[in-house]
Amino acid sequence: MLDPWRLRLLTLLESLGTVRAVAEAARLSPSNVSEQLAVLEREAGAELFERAGRRLRLTPAGAALARHARVILDQMGAAHEELAAFDAVEGGLAGRVRLGAFTSALNTFVLGAVRDLGRDHPRLRVTVWELDPAESVAALQRGECDVVVTADLGSGDAAIVPDVVHTVLATDEIMLVTAGPSRGTVDLADFARHPWSVELPGTWTFDLVTTACRRAGFEPEIVGCFASYGPLLAHVEAGLSVTLLPELAVDPRYRVAARPVRDPMRRRITAAVRRSSAARPSIATVVESLRRAAN
Repeated sequence: MLDPWRLRLLTLLESLGTVRAVAEAARLSPSNVSEQLAVLEREAGAELFERAGRRLRLTPAGAALARHARVILDQMGAAHEELAAFDAVEGGLAGRVRLGAFTSALNTFVLGAVRDLGRDHPRLRVTVWELDPAESVAALQRGECDVVVTADLGSGDAAIVPDVVHTVLATDEIMLVTAGPSRGTVDLADFARHPWSVELPGTWTFDLVTTACRRAGFEPEIVGCFASYGPLLAHVEAGLSVTLLPELAVDPRYRVAARPVRDPMRRRITAAVRRSSAARPSIATVVESLRRAAN
């Protein structure tokens, strides 16, 4: 008999890569994780792991079981949700959905969707996590979220993940953000000598600025690096830098100009779910609520 909790540890190992990382995510000691994975291997009756130096690596059998484990865990979640609905006095959806979304989506439509869900489905609890698009699909695959609102440039460059399903919510134009009044469409190359500000390395907007500037033929001079949009926009407002942001992220509280780029870029905003959980009524309802709110 395969234990669901140990299957969860297996999926974490496949996603995170090390026993230590699994221990941190599961709030266990590394030795406890190793012991539980060894028990799982005996339960499975197959060689799931092999040593690579000090690391534990999945064998082909281990990778196959991890793939099935995700489906099993999602099916168990669906079963618990259906049983909870039978117990509900007023009927309707019941259960919990963990929703991850990036900052500007939270500020504009995600929280409105969550409010509407609470009104229409009082037994459905939606917990919300702020999550950068660069981290969201990986968090979804690790089972840390059930739905993520994420974004890419819609150019076909985003990696295709077979076990993840995307529903398009909206598109959003990328703008050059500067101090002072707007003066129409701009060429990025004209700003090669300007100082630039970005979010922290590893974030979606950091990659956006560096990639777009390099495509325009120059390396941006980074003079400001911030953990959130607020200080970044304040830096631009003070005339200390320029930056690139999706139009949705340009907060009107800051006196900045959002100017379209001559070679237009647009990001595609999607709601992503694991393929094995896409049909769960609670998850499908959350995705539909997000779609309505974004539109």
